[in-house]
Amino acid sequence: MRRQAPWLLAIAGLGCGAEPPSDAFAADTSATTTADSITTTAASQSTSGPAADTTDGLEPPKLDLSQPDANTTVPPPSCHVVDGMDAVGDCTLTAPPDAFEPDVQWSWNGGQVIVTPLVANLTDDNEDGSIDLCDTPDVVVVAGVGFGGAIVLLDGATGTEHTVFPTMVSASVTPALGDLDGDGVPEIVAAAGLPLGNLRVIAFDHTGAVLWQTEPLWPQDQGGALGIADFDNDGSPEVYADGFVLDASGSLLMQAAAQTGWFFGQRNTATAAADLDGDDDLELVLGQSAYHLDGSAVYVNPEVLPGYPQIANFDDDDDPEILVNNDGGITILEHDGAVKYLDERPTGDTGLGAWFRPATVHDFDGDGRSDFAVSSAQSYSVYDRDLGLHWSAQVQDGSGWAAGTAFDFLGDGFADAMYADEATLFVFDDVGAPLLQVARSSKTLIEYPVVADVDNDGSAEIIVVSSNDWDENQTAPSVQVIRDAKDRWIQARRIWNQHTYHVTNVREDGTIPAIEPRSWLMLGTYRTNAQIEGGSVCLPPPAG
Repeated sequence: MRRQAPWLLAIAGLGCGAEPPSDAFAADTSATTTADSITTTAASQSTSGPAADTTDGLEPPKLDLSQPDANTTVPPPSCHVVDGMDAVGDCTLTAPPDAFEPDVQWSWNGGQVIVTPLVANLTDDNEDGSIDLCDTPDVVVVAGVGFGGAIVLLDGATGTEHTVFPTMVSASVTPALGDLDGDGVPEIVAAAGLPLGNLRVIAFDHTGAVLWQTEPLWPQDQGGALGIADFDNDGSPEVYADGFVLDASGSLLMQAAAQTGWFFGQRNTATAAADLDGDDDLELVLGQSAYHLDGSAVYVNPEVLPGYPQIANFDDDDDPEILVNNDGGITILEHDGAVKYLDERPTGDTGLGAWFRPATVHDFDGDGRSDFAVSSAQSYSVYDRDLGLHWSAQVQDGSGWAAGTAFDFLGDGFADAMYADEATLFVFDDVGAPLLQVARSSKTLIEYPVVADVDNDGSAEIIVVSSNDWDENQTAPSVQVIRDAKDRWIQARRIWNQHTYHVTNVREDGTIPAIEPRSWLMLGTYRTNAQIEGGSVCLPPPAG
C-alpha cells in the first residue's frame, strides 16, 4: 500500500479544529479561499476486501506526470490542441510522494447545484480576441431552486461569475458542451421543462443566446444527462440522450424504442455512444439495448433491466464490453449484448435503488487492466473485471444515484477513487482508506465530482457541488474547488464536457472528433480524466 497516512484532511466551512500533529498533512493557509477553517481528524472509515498485489515486482504503469524539474525541456504552451489531442505520450514524471496537501482554492454560493459540473474554455480572459486554451477554463454549473435552474459560467481560477444564462433549464439534468457549429468555441445543450413530463432540448452559444430548441420529446423523471458525439463521422456532431439523437441544429434523427422494466415508469439514465461493431461510426448504447443511427437494433436484451451503461474492456479481446448498473445489480455484456454477468451484487447490499447508479472505470490497482468503482447505497466499492472485490468503504447515499470518478494525483500508477455522498466528498487511496474528506450536502441525483486543470496552472483540481440535504439545509457552498496547497498535483486536461466523459470523446478545445478513438483500447477509463504532457494525452505502457 502506498501513502498510508494516519491522519486525513477534513475541509469544512464551519468552526475551528484542533491543531494537527506534526506528521499530519499540512495545509497551506496562505491560499485564497472562502473556507473558514481547515482541520485534521483521525481516519475512521472502515474498509473491507483484500489489498491487491499491485506490483508483482514490476514498476506500475505511469498514467500521470508532475511539474517538470529544472533539467526537463518542455515545449512552449500552445493556445490550440496539439495533434488533435488524440496523440499519446510516455508520461513518466511523477509528483513528490508528499504532494497531497489539499486546500480550498475557491468556493461559490449561488443556490442548489445537483448536476455534474462541466469545464471548458468559454470566455476570452486574456482579451486577445480569441477563445482558446490560453484563456482560463470556465466551470459550468446549473444552479437553481427546485427543478428550475440557470446555467452559470464561473471563472476557473477565482470562481467569479462570468455569465448567468437568462433562459431557465432543468436543474436536475446534466448538460453537455461541445463545438456543434464548427466555429472552434463550444456550445452548451441542456434540457428544459418540468419533471415527470416531456422535456425539450435547448442549445446555447457561449454567451447564453439560444440557438435552437426542440419540441418536448424526452419523457424523463429526474437525473438524466445529455451527450454530444459524431455518430456518422461527417464532422458535424449529434446531440443525444435517453433513446434519441438530434443533429447539430436540433432536428430529430432517431428515436429508439422505449426500454422495458423501468421502476414505476421512471426514465432516468445517461446513455452512451460507442463503436460496438468496429466500423468507426457510433452506436447509441442504452444498456438493455443499443441502436445504429438509422434506428436498427444492434441488440435488444429484455432480461437486462434499464440502467446506466459504461463502456470498457473487461477481457482480452479488442471488443468493448458494456457495464450496466441497474436495480438488479451489476451486469456486464459483450459488445453484441450477450451476457457475461447478470444482476450480480458482490457486496450483498440490498434495497430499492441500491445499485441503480453510474460507475467509474479505471485501472485502480496498477496491473494494466481496467477495474470499476460503483456505489451500492451504503458502500463504495472497487471491483476487478471479473467482479472480484478490491475494497469497499462505507458511504451514505441511500437517497440517490450518485456517481464517482478517479485520478492519479501523484502520478505513481495508482488511481485515487472519488465519491461524493449525501454529506461528504471522499478521496480514497488504493486500498480504500480515505485520504481526504470535504464537507458537502446533497440529496444526490447522478452528480459526481470531477477533476480538471480549471485554472490553467499545470496542476489538477477537484470540483464538487452541493445542494439541499434531506433536512432542506444546504450546509456547504454550491461549488468548491480543491487543489494541492502547493499546486504539485500532476496536470489534467482542461475540459470535462458531459456526464459520460471518457477523454477520447472530446478534444481539449471542445471540438468533437469525427472518428472517436476507442477509449477502451487506449486509456481504458470512463468518467475519469487524463493527464497531459506537452499537449499529448498520457497513455500507460503496455501491460506485461
